[in-house]
Amino acid sequence: MREPLEHGTRVAPSGRGGPGQPVDPPGADYAALQSELEGLRAALSSRPVIDIARGILIASTPCTSRQAWDVLVAASQNSNIKLRDIAHQLVESFHGSPLPPATRRALHSAISHTRAR
Repeated sequence: MREPLEHGTRVAPSGRGGPGQPVDPPGADYAALQSELEGLRAALSSRPVIDIARGILIASTPCTSRQAWDVLVAASQNSNIKLRDIAHQLVESFHGSPLPPATRRALHSAISHTRAR
């Protein structure tokens, strides 16, 4: 037995979403899709700098690619700094900019923790 529909709920025609299935109003998913698209674009644009940061970690600390990734993830989670920001700061420090103290502490702690495993 089907649940009764709330007043104003539209029902899909036979070919869309199955007959008798509730349909969200047009544009209801637009904001969610726009947010997801922005997140995917940010991820794609930050991927190269994250890979460079992993390379810096591999070269400067004897670790594997997976361990370098784990270091970046742990540093991000433990410092509440976005991973892409930590990666960017690490790459900038490689080019001579000072590494912010919070990022330095987070990376040092994550590297120590990863080595202890």
